[in-house]
Parts: sequence; structure tokens; C-alpha cells
Amino acid sequence: MRKRNFLPVLLALLVVSVFGQNRRVPSIDDLLNVKSAGGAQISPDGKWVAYTITEADFKQDAFVTHIWIAEVETGRRFQLTRGDKSSGNPQWAPDSSWLAFSSSRVGDKNQLFAIRPDGGEAMQLTKADNGVNNYEWSKDGKYIAFTSSDADAKAAKARKDHLGDFEVVRREYNFPQIWTINVAEALESPGPGTQRTKDRDFSVGAFSWSPDGARIAFSATLNPDLIQGHTSDIYVLQLSDNSVKKIVSQPGPDNNPRWSPDGAQIVFSSAMGNPKFFHANSRLAVVPADGGQPRSITDAFDENPGLIDWRTDGIYFSGLQKTAGHLFRVNASNGQISRLTKPDALIAGGFSLTTDARRVAFFSPSPTTLNEIYTADLPAFTLRPLTSMTEQVRDFKLGTREVISWQSQDGATIEGVLIKPADFDASRKYPLLCIIHGGPTGIDRPTLLDSRYYPSDIWVGRGALVLKVNYRGSAGYGEKFRQLNYRNLGVGDAWDVLSGVDHLIRKGWVDPARVGCMGWSQGGYISAFLTTSSTKFAAISVGAGISNWATYYYNTDITPFTIQYLGDDPADDEEIYRKTSPMSFIKAAKTPTLIQHGEFDKRVPIPNAYELRQGLEDRGVAVEMIVYKGFGHGITKPRAMRAVMEHNLLWFNHYLFGDKKPDFSRPALPARDDEKKAEQ
Repeated sequence: MRKRNFLPVLLALLVVSVFGQNRRVPSIDDLLNVKSAGGAQISPDGKWVAYTITEADFKQDAFVTHIWIAEVETGRRFQLTRGDKSSGNPQWAPDSSWLAFSSSRVGDKNQLFAIRPDGGEAMQLTKADNGVNNYEWSKDGKYIAFTSSDADAKAAKARKDHLGDFEVVRREYNFPQIWTINVAEALESPGPGTQRTKDRDFSVGAFSWSPDGARIAFSATLNPDLIQGHTSDIYVLQLSDNSVKKIVSQPGPDNNPRWSPDGAQIVFSSAMGNPKFFHANSRLAVVPADGGQPRSITDAFDENPGLIDWRTDGIYFSGLQKTAGHLFRVNASNGQISRLTKPDALIAGGFSLTTDARRVAFFSPSPTTLNEIYTADLPAFTLRPLTSMTEQVRDFKLGTREVISWQSQDGATIEGVLIKPADFDASRKYPLLCIIHGGPTGIDRPTLLDSRYYPSDIWVGRGALVLKVNYRGSAGYGEKFRQLNYRNLGVGDAWDVLSGVDHLIRKGWVDPARVGCMGWSQGGYISAFLTTSSTKFAAISVGAGISNWATYYYNTDITPFTIQYLGDDPADDEEIYRKTSPMSFIKAAKTPTLIQHGEFDKRVPIPNAYELRQGLEDRGVAVEMIVYKGFGHGITKPRAMRAVMEHNLLWFNHYLFGDKKPDFSRPALPARDDEKKAEQ
């Protein structure tokens, strides 16, 4: 009997469900409480798919992740792990008999556990002093290798007790090393494992077992500091005597090695010596397992290939094609690339293959669905859905998502995602809110649902349009597009946002007096640039954004990023730092601006926020700055995320919809339990 492709039927039903009548506009808490699926891992025999579901737990103020299992043939699914602590990173034993995962459920550090796919108690496998980072089963399932720091906790405590707490900047690191455990012994009694690498000349990153289990290939940088990313090279560890040999040494990062099925070669991700690797395409390269000259095999692929694994019929990788995401296979001998997934507009990722590469599991969202977990048989690619996460939003009134394009100031074609009310009327003029992604090599895609930072569907439900701009530098559009903002950051990016706004105004859909703009990280920087260089917006929100590239360069934890995009440091090229810094144009600023920043942000240090705030205040521009205590570059807890979304909602509701101006220092709060009782 012919298998049916369930995806069109499923999507048709969901269109009716998501955009049907008598729905309600979601609240901020509704959005935060939507559970998300990901991390699909298919068992080597193709019978099971493990995946994760993450949800907000406001009681303990955490986003908690647990592992679920789906039986492929029947579609039966059930929750495998439970509790207050997250469980994640599931990986199958080669014979599909055990599923390993990492969790801090015992103690305060991540350890490895194993559980049978049909349920039962999870068995602890490791007691690593400094916890477990990454791990992988050996091909015969007898061992697991993992990375962990070899830091001496006792020595650190003794120093602190005698001298107090201090850090010597860029001199003190915890070096991840490779350890192994015997699985049978660990199931009887968990232990620390056997340390295999001890050399302080490198910091271990990704790794993989050879087919015969005698060697482990790994990538490593000079030390764990982010500025050392360009020093990543490929090594091979011989387990018989723990000797290490470097087999790839070239400029730029080389990482994520995977073995050929016969153990003779290794494929890895590589910059192939290109020093401008932040905005250039990476490659997949092949090298003999004993070392030699690396050979690039994906020069014909104009994007960054995400290496998955090497199977007998080729090397599998994932990649973007504009806003779509697909699975590819490349022939290691001749570099011939085949796309294995369809249709063209498919947005898929997180691919996991069976041993024979005949079946794949992955996640995929769409304009009308949340992330759902699917399997498909290859090469036919007949989809089989395993989850129904979109049912969570069936009662919400949500906007429609579509990709649009326009010409920027210099003629470049720019795409963006336009979110419109379900009852959109082309004869009306709507308020417009622009949301700008980070990166700059991020990407916005036409998918449900925006449930962090910026509550798009609440604004759309009130009668607004939302435009998410894939400005120059975004991923998915090829290397030349990513490099259009080289030495043109902010300037060219602003062209792309402003031309997108003008495009919608010309169509007659937007009220030009009611346009707002917001973004986080690189999106925050572009928003800051617009707030000081344009008067097109009624209000702007700057989230963790750069205001002065010189201030940023001297304070950030990733200084090479600045050099690669601007071409030099501030002392040697003052003009490029002036041209691209929002503070250079502060005298022209007029737009009311909300500034949001994490207290301990190392990526975009908080002096950038204070500098912009003071500059705007000095010019008499309406400005509010909110510091989220205890957070770094991202906001990672539900209560603070609720605050971020609420602050943005109130800010733009005032300036675009005429609501009362918010007093962020005195927010409206729900009634306490004692107040509720007093009212009864």
C-alpha cells in the first residue's frame, strides 16, 4: 500500500485551526507558556525517535527541558524524563538498546545517565568532578567518551580562602579534556572516568570515535577563550597509549571531525585558511586519518554546510537556502552535491540519520505550525509527523507569515518576513513594527511563533503589521550577501530596514507616523544606529545593542569579530569606527528610545547601553534604560523574559497606539493571594 504524505493534510487542518474564527489574542504569559520541541535523535535501527520539549516553569523561574520518545511505526509517544531539573542532549547506543542523556538532576553539575527506550529508571553513568560537556558512544557501544574540565577545585578553594576571589584576565582557563568510561562498569557503579588528554597546549572541542574504537578525532583551540576560535585544528588521539597527533594545522578554524566508514579519512568543517571566517563561507574538507593536505569538497555550496556525518553513500550535511533549510549529501570523491529534502520552501533542521541512512528525523516549523518532529524515509522523503505541538495555539488569534522582497538603497535585493493580521485589509493603513534579528549572520523565517523578547502576535492582534528584515549580512543568501556589510555595518543595514519600511508605505499599507523598530544584539545595534541617524520612527527599542564600536571593541569577549567586519582596530582606523557607531550621530537623535541590557553582558558590555542613554538624555530625547539583573547577553529565565516582553509591549503601545505612557519603575502587578482574600 502506498504511504501517504501527511504534511499537506496536516498543514491544511492547521491553517483552519490557527487562523480560524473566534480566536483570542494571546497574552505575554500565553506566549511564554508555549512548549517547544527540538533535539530529534532517531535510533540507529530507525524504530524510535527521542526528542526534547522545553517549557517555562515560573515557580522555579527556569525553562525546563525533558526528553520524550516516539515509536515511529505506531506514532505512540510518551515522556521519558521528569523532575525539576532539565534533561537533554539525548544520544542512542549503537544497538538502540539504551538512550543516554545529560542532566544536573544529581548534584549541581551535568552528568551522564542512561535509560531504556521503553522507560524505567535512569541509571547514572558518570561522577565527573567538573561535570560533563559533550559526549559520544563508541561504535560498538562499549564505551562513551566525554569532555570535562580537569580544573583542580581544591586548589581553587585554597587560593580563594587565602587571597579572596580574583581572576587574572585572559590567563586563567578551565581546559576541557577527553575522558572515557566503560559503559558496563558505569551501569554498575558510576565513576569519574579515565582521563585521556592532559596537554595544556589545547582546549578540546568537538570529537568523534573511529569505527574500530581505537582512536578519537577531535578539534581543539589554543585555550577556551572565544578570541582563540581561529586556532582550532584537528587532532587524533590514540587510545592505546593516549598519544596525540595534530593532523590539520592551517589558519582559521577547523572543527567537528567525523570519520569515514572505513576509518581511512576524516571530514571536518573548515575555513580552509580564510582569515575572514566570520562572514565567509565555511567548507567541508577531507583529510587522511594520518594527516596530509586537506581537500575542500563543498566549494560549490554557497552557504555554510552543517556537517552531520559520513555514511557509506556519502557525507551528509544541512544548509540554508534563503529562508528554507534542507538536508544535503556530498560525494567525498568528486564533490557532487545532492539535495535530499523537499519541497523547496521546507524549513527543516536538526537532522539525525539511522545507521543505514535510510531514515531521517528532524524538526520543522512553518508559517502555520510550531516546531514539529518528523521522520522521513530516504530517498522518497515521505514525511511522517510525530508530534502535534501546534495544538497549543489553536485558540490563539495569530498573524499570517509570508516572505516579501524589495530593493535597498544600493540596489541589493532584501527579503523579510511580513506578519499581517488574519483579517488584513489592503485598503487600510496599519502601524508597523520592525523587528531586527541578531548575528549579523542570523535569519528570520516565516514560522510560528514569536515567544521571546518581542510579542509580535499581540501587536498584530491589535491591528499592526510586523516586518522582520533579513538585512545584508544575514545567513541563507550566500557569501557575497553576507559580506555586503563589511566595513559598512549599520550604514548598509539601515538602508535595508528603511527601504523595507518605504516599500510597505508605497504599497499604501502603513501609516508613516506610526512606525517602530526594535532588535536584540546585532539587531539592537542596528536599532541604535537608526535611533541616532533617522527620524522615520515614532519609537525604538535597543536590546543589548552596540552604541560605540570603539567602546565595544575594547570591552567585548569576542574582539576578532570587530576586526573582521570593520577591518582594523580603533587606534589605526578611527574613521571606520566613527562611520559605523551610533554615538557619532547622537546630535541628530530625536526618537524616543527604550534601552534593555543584561547586567553582566560580556558580548556587548553594558557601557554601550549607558553611553547611549546619557547621549540621548543630553540631547533631551525621551529615553528609558532597564538593566536586567544577573543576566548576560541573553535573558534566560521566564520571569525576566516576561519583563522584557512587557516593557517592549508598553513602550510601543504608548508611542504607536496612544496608550498611557508607562512608568517602568511602578509596573502593574497581579493581586497577591492575601489581597485576593481581603477582597472576598
